[in-house]
Order: sequence, then C-alpha cells, then structure tokens
Amino acid sequence: MLLKEHSLHVWLTLSSLHYLDLSGNQFVGKGASTGLANLTLLKFISLSRNLFEVPSIFISFANHSHLKVLFGSQNKLVKEPTIQTWVPKFQLKAFRLSNCTTKELHIEIPKFLYYQNDLSLVDLSYNNFGGKIPFWLLENNTRMEEFLIRCNSFMGHLNLPSHPSPNTSIVDISDNKVQGPIPANICSIFPQLSGLNLSGNFLQGNIPPCLGSLNTADLLLDLSHNRLSGGVPEMLAQSDSLRFLRLSNNHLSGKITPTIFCSSSLEMLYLDGNNFDGNIPSIDISTCPLYSLTDMDLSDNNLSGELPRCIWNVSNLNALVVSNNQLKGLIPMELCYLDSLYILDLSKNNFSGPIPSCFDAQSIEHLHLSKNRLSGTLTNAFFYSSSLVTLDLSENQLTGEIPYRIGTLSALTFLLLKSNYFIGEIPIEICKLYSLSIIDLSQNKLFGSIPSCLSHFTLEPNYEKSSTKTYEVSFGGIVERPNYFGMTELEWSTLRGVESFYVTLAIENKMQEKVDYTTKRVSYTYKGNILEHMSGIDLSCNRLIGEIPTEIGNLSKIRSLNLSHNNLTGHIPSMFSKFKQIESLDLSHNNLIKKNPYSIDRVVHLSSLQCVIQQLVREYSVSGSSI
Repeated sequence: MLLKEHSLHVWLTLSSLHYLDLSGNQFVGKGASTGLANLTLLKFISLSRNLFEVPSIFISFANHSHLKVLFGSQNKLVKEPTIQTWVPKFQLKAFRLSNCTTKELHIEIPKFLYYQNDLSLVDLSYNNFGGKIPFWLLENNTRMEEFLIRCNSFMGHLNLPSHPSPNTSIVDISDNKVQGPIPANICSIFPQLSGLNLSGNFLQGNIPPCLGSLNTADLLLDLSHNRLSGGVPEMLAQSDSLRFLRLSNNHLSGKITPTIFCSSSLEMLYLDGNNFDGNIPSIDISTCPLYSLTDMDLSDNNLSGELPRCIWNVSNLNALVVSNNQLKGLIPMELCYLDSLYILDLSKNNFSGPIPSCFDAQSIEHLHLSKNRLSGTLTNAFFYSSSLVTLDLSENQLTGEIPYRIGTLSALTFLLLKSNYFIGEIPIEICKLYSLSIIDLSQNKLFGSIPSCLSHFTLEPNYEKSSTKTYEVSFGGIVERPNYFGMTELEWSTLRGVESFYVTLAIENKMQEKVDYTTKRVSYTYKGNILEHMSGIDLSCNRLIGEIPTEIGNLSKIRSLNLSHNNLTGHIPSMFSKFKQIESLDLSHNNLIKKNPYSIDRVVHLSSLQCVIQQLVREYSVSGSSI
C-alpha cells in the first residue's frame, strides 16, 4: 500500500514503537521529521524507496539511542547543511544507503558515520560518492563484516586499513576509479574474505598469490575489467575454497595452468578477454577425479590447438565458450555426452569438418558455430531439439539444402545461416517457427520464391529470447529477497528480534545471449535488453525470384528487412506502409516496379528509417533516401 505524506502523522503517534518500515511509498522532503524525532525507542527504521531527502532527514534520529538498523536506499541524495552538525546517540549495526538519485557531483558520505564504531554492514553502493575509498569505516568499526561501495566515483590507490579487519568477509569496491596495484598484504588485512569484487577499476600489476591461501569456504573473486598483467597464480589455481573466479578483460598472458580445471570447488571460471596462449590443458581423470565446473569462458584469447576431448569428463558443464581464438580440428563428438550443456560457443575459430549429428541433445539452447570452416550438410544435425533457441552457423562452408525438419525446432528464435553454400528453396516448414525474431539466410545460393507464410512470425519483444540461464553466486547468511510482506528477509528477521545478521554478496554470471546481424549495411552485435526488441529478416544476395508477398507487410513490428541483390520482380507491396517500427529497409538490386510512388515515402515518413531502393524500375532508379 502506498502512503502519502499526510498519512504519516497517524503512525508517528506511537511513541513506544520499536520497528518502523516506511519503505516503498511516496514520502517526500524531510518527511514528518518532528514526529520521527519523538520515536526514540526505535531499533529499526527503513525509509527505502521513497523521495526523502537523505542524509538531511537522518538528523531526526539524533536522539535515538536504541537505533541499530537504518536503511535509506533509493531516495534523493542531497548535501548536508554545512552549518548544521550533530553527533548521534546511537551505534548502528547495519546502514544501507544505496542507489540514491542526485543532481550534485561527488556528494559526501553522511557525516554521522564518523561517529559509528559498531557497524557490521555498510552499503553505500550506486551513488555518486567521490574522493578516496572510505577505509576509515573499517578502521573505526572493527566488527565490520560487509563493506559494499560499488558503483561510485572513489579514486586513488587501494590503500588498505592500517590494521587487520578480522571479521570482514565481503568487500565490494567494483565500478569505481581505483588505480595502482592490488596490495600484497590484502589477505592479512582481510583474513576471512569470502567475497572480493574489485572489477571495473584501473588496477594494474599481478594478482596477489595469497588469494589462493584464504581458508574461507566458497570464495568469490572478481577482478575483471581492470589492467592486471601476468598469469593466474599457481596458488590461486590450486585453491580448494575458490568457487567463482572472474578475471575477464585484463592483460593476463601466458599458458593456462592445468590445475585450475582440477579444482574440486571451482564452479564458474571466466578468463575471457585476455592474452592467454597455447593449448587448452587436457584434464587427467586419474589426477582430477572430481569436477565442479559448470561455466567456463575462455573466449577472446590466443588459444590454439584442438579442443581437448577429455572435456566430456566435466559432466556438470552448463556453458562452454571458447570463441575468438585460434582453435582448429574437428568438433569433438565427446561434447555430445555433456547432458547439462545449454550454451556452446565455438565461433570465430578454425574448426573444420562436419557438424556432429549428436547436437540434437535436448539440453542445448544456444549454439554458436559461426566463422569457422565447417563443411558438409545439415541432414542429420540439430533437428530433434525442442530447446534450441539460437542456431548460428554463419560464415562456414556448409552445403546442401536447408532441411525441412528445421520446422521441428519449436523454440528457435534466432536462425543465422548467412554466408554458406546452401541451395534450394526456402523450406516452407520454417514458417512453423512462430518464435523466430531474427532470420538471416543471406549470401547463399537459395532460389525460388519468398514464402508468404513468413508473415506468421509474431516478432514480439520477449525477455526469454535474450537471456541465458543466470546464476546467483551467494555468500554469507541471509539473502535479501522480498517476502510476502514486501520486506527483505534481512529486514523481517530483524523485526523478529534477530540481533546478529549479515547479508550476502550476489554476482550474476553475466552470460548474455548475443547475435551478430547486419542492418543499414553495418554488422552489429545485439545482446541483452536490446536483443529483446530486435527483429529482422535478411534474404539478400541469393537467387530468389517472383514477387514480394503482399503478406510480408503484416510484419508491422519488424525493424529490419533486406531483400536486396536477388531477382525479384513485380510491384513493391503497398502494405509496406504498415511497417511502424522499421529502421532499415533494403530492396535494392532487383527488378521491382514502384506501383505507388508514395507507398515507400509513407514508410520513410512514418518510421524515420534508412531506406535503400536502388534500380527499382527499368525506366529510372532511386539511389536511396533517409531521414
């Protein structure tokens, strides 16, 4: 239930109140600060998800000596008055002030925090705080367990506290402007680390080997999107507590140490976007009897050789991504034994030979084999899978016809067969795939007419089509998820009188589905939220004949249509004026007749698209128009 500010006064007459949750309403300004100031027995206050002016409203609680929990996230962040100073009577255990809006640059951290020395949890994430990292919070609060300041503008070097913080288990300083090396003594300062996220900064130098010697269970380590160099320390690769390791997009180099694949605890490994070279290490089942890996991303490196056939020993593997390397050889049949595999990306390598016929496994959802040297036909591949969402075979050397059994791929959303040697007609069975939103059959040798039933596609925006399975890697105790009362479990447990509590650090695997598609004569990579709304059909550079089916005009939500460089004849359908969202339309290099001189102009007027219509008629040509 949403409450207006005038409703607040009714609640503020309860002078004996211990727990007050005002979150998720429409309160503005400083609220009924006088009434709040009178509720001096409060232990728990949540002001989250309102329009309060924080931290100015916090002065209302100056005399609340019993206050232990103060949440003010998702409010309006304003500067504190410079002439107004106050010293609180309370000592908080938990303080959350994250994701607040502000028009000011580099707002300061609330000053009352300088007087706190009993904090277990501080969350200042997703604000615009600047200056040096406030490690003084750790020095002043020796019981600190969770220190979360991600997505701010903190800068300078990673100058750790001068003395150890023995209770700190989670540190998140990601997405700031921190530079310099990771201090070698980080493990002695935080001996109980279970989650460390320093991603999205400007850190340089080597990865401290001591991170592999931490004895905490289920260690999460994210150092991605920095400028780190060297390799993966052997001590870290051999860690028995490491559960999640992301080192993506750094300057790491050298060989990948084999022991990292033998860890009995490591579940998710991301080494993509570095300069690792050499072969992918083989896994010796005699020395590595247990495998916990579920996700492995080695893409965008300089790896060479063949894909190890022993990969099938990693039976729990859900995602294998090795794209954009220099791998070669046949695609191992052993991949077919991975019953849990739902993402397989071998694109942008030098794999050759036929596609294994066993790729009709029910589990695979996203299959990327583009930009290799694969050959043969599609006669026996894929077409018994009801789970396949993405099939990308673009830019290979595949031959033969597109099998009619493609109509059995009921979940298929992205069909990309561009730049092969496919012949024959476009099978009418493709029209059974109602979920298709991107179809690219361009640059082949297809002939015959365009099936009119292509108009059956819904092309509706769909979250499911852009997402892969998302993991949440959690550490700690209480996970903050809404319960039936609209409060998080942390808040609810506090209301029940739980004095000792802590939250978890959750990090997603960030494996978004992505599709390369050419529109406006430029190849783009669509992924994430953008891909949810993208739709397009590209049949260009084939040998298609006949008229453009009038029914295609019913695809009112299509954003890109390319029928250029074929042998199409007849009129441009006047129903193209129904294209309401189109951004790119290319009908050039055909033998079309412009029946209505205003029909295409109406499309341009309605859609602000780039429209290329060259050589439309025998008498004249229109080189192109755009708005």
